[in-house]
Amino acid sequence: MKHVVVGAGTAGFNAITTLLSIQPDADVTLVSAEVPYARMVLPYYLSSEIEEGNVYTITPSRLEELGVKLQLGARASGLDRVAKRVLLEGGGSVEYDHLLIATGSSSVRPPVPGIDGERVFDHWTLADTQALRAVIRPGAEVAIVGAGFIAFTIVNPLLHAGCKLTLIEREPHVLPRMLNAEAAAVLEGWLRDHGVAIHTRASLERIEDAPDGSKRVIVNGSALSTQYSVLVIATGIRPNLEWLRDSGLSIDRGLIVDEQLRTNDPAVYAAGDVAEVRDAVTGQRAVMAIETAAMEQGRIVGAAMAGQPRTYAGGMLMNVIESAGLQAASFGDWAGSAATEGRAAGGHYRRYIWDGDRLTGAVIVGPAHQVAGENDMGMLKGLVQSGRPLGRWQRLLAERPFEVRKAFLSAGSVADLLPRTVLGEPSKPLEAALRS
Repeated sequence: MKHVVVGAGTAGFNAITTLLSIQPDADVTLVSAEVPYARMVLPYYLSSEIEEGNVYTITPSRLEELGVKLQLGARASGLDRVAKRVLLEGGGSVEYDHLLIATGSSSVRPPVPGIDGERVFDHWTLADTQALRAVIRPGAEVAIVGAGFIAFTIVNPLLHAGCKLTLIEREPHVLPRMLNAEAAAVLEGWLRDHGVAIHTRASLERIEDAPDGSKRVIVNGSALSTQYSVLVIATGIRPNLEWLRDSGLSIDRGLIVDEQLRTNDPAVYAAGDVAEVRDAVTGQRAVMAIETAAMEQGRIVGAAMAGQPRTYAGGMLMNVIESAGLQAASFGDWAGSAATEGRAAGGHYRRYIWDGDRLTGAVIVGPAHQVAGENDMGMLKGLVQSGRPLGRWQRLLAERPFEVRKAFLSAGSVADLLPRTVLGEPSKPLEAALRS
């Protein structure tokens, strides 16, 4: 059987390691425009907290030692499902019996004048980070256009580098697809206290070059008072699916897959940012463009390619950011309307979403060291994942939202969660999984 994986990100990498851990002699080909690296550590590379060598998940030479055939620097341009071939840009193709599409996402820029000029950067790929890293300096005036999750991954690195930071967001508050207005207000106040300028309800109209070489940002018909030496565009991402538009695969927001992550072609799987999967909390289809979902989905597909199919239980939307010492997170059906709230001094905010006495989502904001030390985030996530009725413990959380541990332990969620693993067995260390 010829197993082809298109995309070397988290989903593709986990599919390959899982497949090889079960079938060390499997015939595997990796097609990828980039070498394998971990996107989530790019902010630490940007801030110089880690070296570039620590960004890579595995070297091409190690993959070759494991028998993986490499088509690095190659980009898929089409799919011939009848001949079972992945077509490559510039000619050539790769035959498959099983195919995983894990081509990830690309950043998207709004179509406004001046946005493709000099000193305007994205922050999504390793190449983007290398380019941005070369120009940031202590004292530099840096503006991030867009204040969603991608923007917040680089707030700390830019502050760490000594930059003067401005966030520009067209929605009424920062992180509009992650936080409700009340939680965002806590975060915004915290950031302003740490010297970050924030402009919300600010619609970008154009970017102009100033005589001194800096950039003027025009929003809502007028220029912001500060001129910027560096602009970062963080206005969103979209799945890399254009090359599949004529393939006959079912595509909505992503490739529609079943509970084993197969597309409407049983020989073709999808995982990561390109897959539209079941949301385990809401039951609706969603694209889970988060690292943990890509890892789990990759492992599911790798096992299936090895002849050990598993059912994907579905994903749970979860985003976590930490900025200037304040942590914010949301997961599950965080925007639901049946909610209770709680606040405390020092930047603490909670919002719990309920379906009867079941916790279906949460928003949590608080000083990072306290949130991590108390593990409230992990316990709240566990309550959502287990779906266990809380009975009288719902009233405790509603009235005293910071007493999470008592509700978590007393409701029996631990017993529900302990047996759960992606493949029915614990994951292995990388080299053990690859049978070094």
